[in-house]
Amino acid sequence: MSKGLFVTGTDTEVGKTIVTALLAVALVERGLRVGVMKPAESGCLLENGRLAPQDAQFLKHVSGCAAPLEVINPYTFAPPLTPALAAEHAGVTISLGHIRTCYEQLAENHDVVLVEGAGGLLAPLTATHSMRDLATMLQIPVLVVAANVLGVINHTALTVTVAQQVTSVVGVVLNTPQTRDDLAIETNAESLRRWGGAPLLGNIPHLTTFEPSALKTHSTSIDITMLLESLEFDVGLSPSIQPRS
Repeated sequence: MSKGLFVTGTDTEVGKTIVTALLAVALVERGLRVGVMKPAESGCLLENGRLAPQDAQFLKHVSGCAAPLEVINPYTFAPPLTPALAAEHAGVTISLGHIRTCYEQLAENHDVVLVEGAGGLLAPLTATHSMRDLATMLQIPVLVVAANVLGVINHTALTVTVAQQVTSVVGVVLNTPQTRDDLAIETNAESLRRWGGAPLLGNIPHLTTFEPSALKTHSTSIDITMLLESLEFDVGLSPSIQPRS
């Protein structure tokens, strides 16, 4: 039986895509067949007359997921807006049922499916549903990506609390979007261990390249064993990891 994980963030532009990519690389290294999904992507540019979902394409590439791009990314929009508004501008109705069908197709052919949300957990996906509602519908736990900046303790605790109202939270990954001398950046990891509300699974340094070798190196910054245990995988022998029945 396939396992799923919903990757959300404390805000937009906190590093959800790079953390999802690092997770995919680490899980593939463990011998798992990894499916990836970006249900809705906004801010896409035209390439050869079609909107190109760069995040979804990147995740497909690094994970080796062979599913069609339209299954990995059912909804693609040009305006850099939350999906609900981007869909309204495009005259498109986002169907949660269609997203679920795409997810189930991925789940049939992979050991684990990583679903990257857009924006934060309460970002509107449709006029009446948020990203949290999507995670609830898919019945999968949440991983929170938090930006390593001043204020991350409150942002993380709020997100974890909101997620735990409807599903389980496997942990938090701290990502450093920029480098500068900042006491908060130096101390945030320890602070999240104390007050974040969920286990700290990783502390990602600022990445200057997304080449495969760099992704493989930095994927070790995430405690994949703890993550797999949270997803109820047997992790005794790698790469022969099997979901627990």
